[in-house]
Amino acid sequence: MTIDEIKNVILEIIQDIDDEADLDNLDPTEALRDQLDLDSMDFLDIVMELRKRYQIQIPEADYPHLATLDSCVNYLVPRLKAA
Repeated sequence: MTIDEIKNVILEIIQDIDDEADLDNLDPTEALRDQLDLDSMDFLDIVMELRKRYQIQIPEADYPHLATLDSCVNYLVPRLKAA
């Protein structure tokens, strides 16, 4: 998967979780939870959807790597190369 494809997948998952999320004004370097008012269950839903769609394991210790859109992409690129 390309960087843009991964970014689009993350945004699609967020949109599915919160259909009122303002993704047009999202700053890719700022924390997703702060910008989109995501709670811990929303965040876990994102992780679980990534696991379900791509059969990747994301250990809880790695959750800080998923804080921003850019950090999510950077974390997922090597894990989704074959997807």
